[in-house]
Amino acid sequence: MPKREDIKKVLLIGSGPITIGQAAEFDFSGSQACRSLKEEGVQVVLVNSNPATIMTDPEMADSVYIEPLDARIIEKIIEKERPDGIIAGIGGQTGLNITSELAEMGVFEKYGVQILGTPVEAIKNTEDRELFKETMLSIGEKVPLSRAVHSLKEAEEVVEELGLPLIIRPAYTLGGAGGGIARTKEELLEITERGLRRSRINQVLIEESVLGWAEVEYEVMRDANDTCIVICNMENIDPMGVHTGESAVVAPSQTLSDEEHQMLRSASIKIIRALKIEGGCNIQYALKEGDYRIVEVNPRVSRSSALASKATGYPIARVTAKIAIGMTLDEIVNSVTKSTPASFEPALDYVITKIPRWPFDKFTTADKTLTTAMKSTGEIMAIGRTIEESLLKAFKSLDIDSQLGIKRWDEPEIKTLLKTPTSERLFVIFHALERGMSIKEIAELTSINPFFISKMKKIVEMEKHIRTEELTPEFLREVKRMGFPDSRLAELTGKTREQISDFRHEEGILATFKMVDTCAAEFEAATPYYYSTYENTCETNSTDKKKILILGAGPIRIGQGIEFDYCTVHAVTALREEGIETHIINNNPETVSTDFDTSDKLFFEPLTMEYVMNVIERERPDGVLVQFGGQTSVNLALPLKKELKRRTDLNTVILGTDPEDMDLAEDREKFYLLMQELGIPQPEGGYATSQQEAIEVAKRIGFPVLVRPSYVLGGRAMEIVYDEIDLERYMKEAVRVSPEHPILIDDFLEAACEIDVDAVCDQKDVLIGAIMEHIEEAGVHSGDSACVIPPQSLSKEVLDQVRDLSLIHISEPTRPY
Repeated sequence: MPKREDIKKVLLIGSGPITIGQAAEFDFSGSQACRSLKEEGVQVVLVNSNPATIMTDPEMADSVYIEPLDARIIEKIIEKERPDGIIAGIGGQTGLNITSELAEMGVFEKYGVQILGTPVEAIKNTEDRELFKETMLSIGEKVPLSRAVHSLKEAEEVVEELGLPLIIRPAYTLGGAGGGIARTKEELLEITERGLRRSRINQVLIEESVLGWAEVEYEVMRDANDTCIVICNMENIDPMGVHTGESAVVAPSQTLSDEEHQMLRSASIKIIRALKIEGGCNIQYALKEGDYRIVEVNPRVSRSSALASKATGYPIARVTAKIAIGMTLDEIVNSVTKSTPASFEPALDYVITKIPRWPFDKFTTADKTLTTAMKSTGEIMAIGRTIEESLLKAFKSLDIDSQLGIKRWDEPEIKTLLKTPTSERLFVIFHALERGMSIKEIAELTSINPFFISKMKKIVEMEKHIRTEELTPEFLREVKRMGFPDSRLAELTGKTREQISDFRHEEGILATFKMVDTCAAEFEAATPYYYSTYENTCETNSTDKKKILILGAGPIRIGQGIEFDYCTVHAVTALREEGIETHIINNNPETVSTDFDTSDKLFFEPLTMEYVMNVIERERPDGVLVQFGGQTSVNLALPLKKELKRRTDLNTVILGTDPEDMDLAEDREKFYLLMQELGIPQPEGGYATSQQEAIEVAKRIGFPVLVRPSYVLGGRAMEIVYDEIDLERYMKEAVRVSPEHPILIDDFLEAACEIDVDAVCDQKDVLIGAIMEHIEEAGVHSGDSACVIPPQSLSKEVLDQVRDLSLIHISEPTRPY
């Protein structure tokens, strides 16, 4: 059926601030939905409270409200804007919950607003745990034995009925918030109490344990004509008991038999039809020896939806928005191929691996145990021709200190960590295999399918060969096809990365690029994106146009969030306005920057020297922009400049602020000396590269002192230190975080006001965009402090001095700011 003509204006609700379990994926889906509706001539009213998003840009919607996501406030917006309809499932759990609240308040009926796409009844039947159970049983689908409870007394009764352990799942929550695994009665009561508080309807589902079963997800789409397709099936490497957002995931599923796949595919279509969901839907299964249970259905876009979109190239949020205004799958054109309809199911001729990014490098004392409640802040996605290649690229994409084969554990620790899942589990498996532990024993301890452990064993065995055999051209080609980066080969052979790279080039062993096109190359793709591998045929063709490569920020983590994706997307837009071909390299599947049509070419790759250079060698961009990808890309600036200078066959340069000037800002010693040279006042301080030097500086200044390493983001390893013992402890961590650069030690100014200044310089003029006054005193990181613009308590004299000092700081042509 054609688009509904009675729908002229649509309200979209965003997901609000980034929280655990609700990150950039909803900016991605919201932005895609906005563009999709505007393509059809529909006016869009958008409400969100997070300003660091693409979806809140003025040009993204016809009306943008940056307001608290509260049902009463949104009612006032509805009263003013009078939208014809609202789409519930675009803003994650927040949008879904508020839509349900507004419906219960009678707001939609009062103002004649239609709920488009998935109806409220479907939301209730999936989010209310008891209704969901009843609905599944009514269509003959199996769910774990369970009972919905509203009090601790009811929870106690369930123990007698179902025994222990038990899984607790609060209703109307995201990322497993408030839930968990109860192995004792005390844990059951504690988790239930927390879950009841978190649930919008004061309800938790307590269900029998399916711990150790395999977890499989199906991403499904349905339109009003009842046409259904399966977009993607994904298999968790971790078993049930670890939230899907916390588990490493591969797509397509690797260990399912065809019979199991067809069984779950049929069940998925049956479920989405029974629930009458219109648009995208995520269904999670527990699977064991041909038997399955339905764990959960999400009637909205989710982090898994974003992953499925990027894994397949199928724009789930875009299609969902069009279905919501009456269009059907056969009418919607696949925006990647520009020729096939959206009713064609995607096909994959590659393997993707997703690994979460946890904040435990920042919060070193936090509990690293993985459960049914999410703790990760983001994730990465890697693409390869084999699981081994995909896995190795995924580990390089994480941008963490630990890599495979680096960290060591003793045998008792290994067994404990294998049995109890933590953020280090995959690294522990690798080390256990190195020590000779059998695949069978690891599988029994972890409940991970032996297939995945055997793939890691192949990597371990290959590393042994690399250590002992001569790296001939034929052998080098083999290990590159498996996914080994040059840096790891250098470590294993005792050579430098440059030596490995030069040898590769001399032998003509170069990266080739393959397309992600939704159709496994069956149809020509108009807006494809790429991943690297080592095969004979390359599917990307370089143009003669002026082009610029932008380095993205990688996975979301504490201190490096959606704001850098915002910067990257705006940089692309600005360059395109000037007629410049833009390329992005990034590995975060949640973001707008990795949407298929944001840039002219997207490369889904690790943000490391080798993979960036592979893109540069293939595309020969005129320049590279590193200042939009946060600390990840800034850390690459100097090494990349040196490599480009070393490679005389390339004319690519780094644009914008020179990496040498970036180094002046990032290197604590150089920055300290620069401030002295410019006569800009700063706290009394010094810098140190060893524990003894740090103690001497601190004694000279006097405690407390503020200590900061170089080249870090979000205040990582930055602390106020009050005595010598504390300083000794600190130095061990700081040296590990930033071993090649000095640590700055300042006199800590107590009860001081902190001010942020944002400015830009074009080598001639300086524009100060904003002066921000922190509400908390100095000592609270600027990213954690509330602030106001313009300043409210600073005198004119202070503001004038701040402006003058800012102009001095960036007055030289390329001075960083």
